Amino acid sequence: MIQRIQTIYLFIAFIITGVLPFIFPLWTLADNKSFFFMQSQIYAILFGLSTTLSILSILSYKKRQNQFVVGRLNIILNLILLGLFLYRSLNLSGETPVVSEKGIGMFLPIIAIAALVLANKAIKKDEDLVKSVDRLR
Repeated sequence: MIQRIQTIYLFIAFIITGVLPFIFPLWTLADNKSFFFMQSQIYAILFGLSTTLSILSILSYKKRQNQFVVGRLNIILNLILLGLFLYRSLNLSGETPVVSEKGIGMFLPIIAIAALVLANKAIKKDEDLVKSVDRLR
């Protein structure tokens, strides 16, 4: 059912990976220019895939097992994105001429992972409820 709580969590993950990266920069360069995700092809692809998986998971509400698997794939994808951000921030320290300040956009995958974990927990709860009702019949 599309009105379940996991749909809200998946919609929050969609907003975090699909809308907020356009608003919040990943980091600020030394010349005070903001670096958004669109300026790097790999970040744009990973954010796009995460957004697509969130939409796919919302639309596959009738197949809870597929929804759960897509949610796990989305969590893994966001972990990869977070790892790339962490590598970039540790590889290039804050005082190099390339990067001067980390932005809030680097923390978006953490919030998305939290929303996806909550969604998967709710999907699992629904699946267990359906299985328990089927046992009674």
